[in-house]
Amino acid sequence: MRAVVQRVSRARVVVGEEVVGEIGRGLLALLGVAKTDTPEQAVWLADKIVSLRIFQDVADNMNLGLLDVGGAVLVVSQFTLYGDCRKGRRPSFIDAAPPETAVPLYEAFINAIRAHGIPTATGQFGAMMQVELVNDGPVTLIVDNK
Repeated sequence: MRAVVQRVSRARVVVGEEVVGEIGRGLLALLGVAKTDTPEQAVWLADKIVSLRIFQDVADNMNLGLLDVGGAVLVVSQFTLYGDCRKGRRPSFIDAAPPETAVPLYEAFINAIRAHGIPTATGQFGAMMQVELVNDGPVTLIVDNK
């Protein structure tokens, strides 16, 4: 399981003309699920992201976490995080989990974040989405369970 995590002042996901998920201050987590991932890895990744100390404290140091700042998380599924571009010109997505595997793990990840009491919004799994964000910092991290 892999996530690209961006600290945001706001973010939202639009499908068609409808806003399906929106947050203010917090984290945007673009989530990729691999064929070999497990529910335990989904919980580990959620716990790791929730506990990241990447928000500024009064001394302007990255020392605060989501709970400290009252932040939220917007989770957007993104199988392209498992795109392999090493050969040829078209990415291979052979390592990405198929929907029947990915959806339960995506939901386990979301539920694990919510279990921490973090307000959590989502995109729409498998939909063509427009993701809008204001990256705060900018701060962008790749968090991988491998």
